Amino acid sequence: MDIDAVQLITFSPTSTSKRVGEAIVHGTGISSVSSVDLTLKAKDEWEIPSRTLAVVTVPVYGGHVAPLALERMKGLRSDGAPAVVVVVYGNRAYEKALVELDGFVTKLGFKVIAGGTFVGEHSYSSESYPVASGRPDADDLEYARLFGEKIRTKIAAAESMDQLYGVDVRRIQRPHQPLFPLFRFLRRVVKLRKSGVSMPRTPEVDAERCTHCGYCVKHCPAGAILKDKECDTVAEKCIKCCACVKGCPQKARTYDTPFATLLSDCFKRQKEDRIII
Repeated sequence: MDIDAVQLITFSPTSTSKRVGEAIVHGTGISSVSSVDLTLKAKDEWEIPSRTLAVVTVPVYGGHVAPLALERMKGLRSDGAPAVVVVVYGNRAYEKALVELDGFVTKLGFKVIAGGTFVGEHSYSSESYPVASGRPDADDLEYARLFGEKIRTKIAAAESMDQLYGVDVRRIQRPHQPLFPLFRFLRRVVKLRKSGVSMPRTPEVDAERCTHCGYCVKHCPAGAILKDKECDTVAEKCIKCCACVKGCPQKARTYDTPFATLLSDCFKRQKEDRIII
């Protein structure tokens, strides 16, 4: 069967999810491509035609799909269009995020025909405490492109939409996780929480470095930073995506959380991307 077009739907504050999605779309070889980036705002209700392939890529926060991503996708609808669901996580664990995204997209009327879990640089990663720094790298993006090729092959082999079978994303192969670093991480998290050490709710700002250029205002997906008040962050809105930290031209913003130290120390071994199709 033929698919007329591909639609990339993404929520990607630090561009990791978007880059993976773009590589997958490129791999499909489908010439008619459109993209909806929901990072900064939701889109009014819109429907994906049944002969359009939807590729949905979102980040994982704390083992779940970023809540704001799900909120921004509520207006999406389809009547059986094939969909690829992909979650991008920071090398610790995606837990049930892929299952969550699969269930959400299915309820919107899509037929999930493939899924993937990819590693992207963690939101808390920094020069001092790197966590999957630089990922997705060239190998990740090539794997994503080959994933797109396999999706196109699967679609071409089906004579009709009924024969384009869905997948059970719960059966995806999990990346290898050494037990000792995991137990060490969990033990230290418990100790940290019992210690009563306060966790930063928002990034810190060096007022002397800040030039009020407005970058953080334009790129905050939650609207937690206001124009002319760039040295402040509305804690109730901040989702700790660290888009403002990673993108600040003056490096005026930092997010120093004890969890960055733990993640960097306990998850040095790079995990593998996984797909199911």
